[in-house]
Amino acid sequence: MSIFTADILSLAEKIVRDFTAAKKMLATAESCTGGLIAGALTEISGSSAVVDRGFVTYTNTAKVELLGVQERTLEGFGAVSEQTARQMVHGALFRSGADVAVAVTGIAGPGGGTPEKPVGLVHLAAKSRSGTLNHRKMLYGDIGRDKVRLAAVLTALEMLIELEENDA
Repeated sequence: MSIFTADILSLAEKIVRDFTAAKKMLATAESCTGGLIAGALTEISGSSAVVDRGFVTYTNTAKVELLGVQERTLEGFGAVSEQTARQMVHGALFRSGADVAVAVTGIAGPGGGTPEKPVGLVHLAAKSRSGTLNHRKMLYGDIGRDKVRLAAVLTALEMLIELEENDA
């Protein structure tokens, strides 16, 4: 039995099908989702034709070492920021063999939020080698850790589909 909802699996199937047809590979850079995006994609048979790799960079050190996120970005804007998500996706794309990448960083809760950065705040970025970069700031609310993480997975998959459709 999968931990993923039917809508997540449906989007993952579409990505595997569409990216396979387009002969495109993807990479993920995940913080608060802890590998769930890559996990959802690899639930689908045939995903090895599409998923190049996933980076789980939960700490700031991992973001710097594996993805090349700049320390001054983390110090100035924090790990949960548009700037960090953009640098994460850039690092995932250019430190992999992928054509497209998606990155996510956020506060899943139950604690860790502040008035400026509440629980449920997630920044996502998707980027293709053609240069297209999309960012989304999501405020899912304090709906529970599992629900925030799965909502972020769903949004990330939607962003990958949009990127593929716009770059096709």
